[in-house]
Amino acid sequence: MLADRTYQPTTTTRPDTVPEFVEDVFASLRRVDQRRWARTYLNGLLNTPGRKTLQRLARAGAHSADSAHGLQQFINSSPWDWSTVRHALAGALASHARPRAWSIAEVTIPKRGDHSVGVHRRFDPDAGRVVNGQRALALFTVADAYSAPVDWHIVLDNTWSHDADRRRRARIPDSATAESAWQHVLRFAVRAAHAPRLRHIPWVLDLRRVPDHTRITGDLSRHRQTFVAEVLPTQPVVAARAGTQPVIAAEYVARGHALQAQLVPTPTPAGTREPVLLHSGPVQLPEQGNAEATDALPVYRLIVRPASRTHKAARYWITNLVDRSVEDVVSLTRHTRAADTAMTELASDFGILDFEGRSFPGWHHHMTMASAAYAYTRLHPHRRGRPHRAPGTLERASLPPVRLTS
Repeated sequence: MLADRTYQPTTTTRPDTVPEFVEDVFASLRRVDQRRWARTYLNGLLNTPGRKTLQRLARAGAHSADSAHGLQQFINSSPWDWSTVRHALAGALASHARPRAWSIAEVTIPKRGDHSVGVHRRFDPDAGRVVNGQRALALFTVADAYSAPVDWHIVLDNTWSHDADRRRRARIPDSATAESAWQHVLRFAVRAAHAPRLRHIPWVLDLRRVPDHTRITGDLSRHRQTFVAEVLPTQPVVAARAGTQPVIAAEYVARGHALQAQLVPTPTPAGTREPVLLHSGPVQLPEQGNAEATDALPVYRLIVRPASRTHKAARYWITNLVDRSVEDVVSLTRHTRAADTAMTELASDFGILDFEGRSFPGWHHHMTMASAAYAYTRLHPHRRGRPHRAPGTLERASLPPVRLTS
């Protein structure tokens, strides 16, 4: 679970060097040599341009390619607990600026062959084609000053659930099985719910590609988690307390169900603010396969931003933040873009596409190190020295890795 210290901002001076950052975030690594390799790996990620191979990380982080073997052992074989490090990372970020939202972003990591953990063939809607690769979901904590990943899941398909020999070679624990997107989101949410000071931080999600998203919204509500989720115009809704049949969200305003229409000042890409017309009203979400049984369902709010000269497409959000102003709720939706932008940067500059090992622990170790390197540049921007991938190499990623899919 996420540690409570994640939500206790401190007034003490945060570490501003890599060694001090490592001693803080990687304090759970009991052995001195583990923390030394963590520092070497982190330095390599921060200072290596282009592809982050072990040899290149070793040269940048320890000034010797001979260190590549030590880094390989640290990432693929050393039995350190990545979840504890991620908790400490979330705490360091929250000490810098209190999170305003949780968000989820997805990335597809192209791979050759079928030996790397989690690799399988699937249609990637961002790439517009079938790809062979790993699919990962990241939990982002988003504040005004940063957006950074603090947890990861690798998505396994059924071929990885039922092949015992394949699982053994990749060192996949029994607890990791094939799960849908909503199950992974719920796992993230359950961990957050165990940190009392985190329960009131809302989830901001783009669920337009998740056909079973009523399970996500329902489970978040049952775990007393607040959320605002973007949905498709074809989303079925029932106007609460109106006794009507389900309609799609696009018809909700046209049929007169919206109770409020107001102009909300909204930031523009040019840095100005312009009034945007928003409609909102109470709705319920019909259960899948049972559109009639709505009496016991929770009441949400549907917010609609109609198409206009400035916004060519209408947008629709479902939220259980029924006591917050429409302006406050809509302001939260900007955090999905922050997470998407951060994921793109992680793919281009921080090596999340570059893990060369094949094991489940190695993959989680590498993603934890990439997250730590990214967080360091947000906590200490004056020390960034951020590496940039050479031009033309971004095509390896299915970018932008923006929307959660089923």
